[in-house]
Amino acid sequence: MERQAVNWLHETSYLFGGLVLGNAVPHFVSGMMGRPFQSPFASPPGRGLSSSTVNVLWGFANFVAAYLLIARVGRFDVRDGEQIAAVGLGVLLIAVVSARSFGRFHGGNSRTGS
Repeated sequence: MERQAVNWLHETSYLFGGLVLGNAVPHFVSGMMGRPFQSPFASPPGRGLSSSTVNVLWGFANFVAAYLLIARVGRFDVRDGEQIAAVGLGVLLIAVVSARSFGRFHGGNSRTGS
């Protein structure tokens, strides 16, 4: 079986797809639970709370964007370790950044690890 060269444009798209996919989860889940959550549409953006409906819609838009970046760019293969690693790294990066950023608002403290 012949191995194709890594297409960095595709790998970058998968990384950003993972970032967007990871960002979709807290918005969509918070919205489905009826809880307000920070969003880019709040005042101030990223700090104020948006309604649960806004968060469901924002989370869904992120799922659509993740689909477009992952499934519609190149030939994404869930059995390709490099492609899965790119998506996984994107999810992990946004998860760590979100945990540190939103921990201030929801009881976590990024400096003490609690």
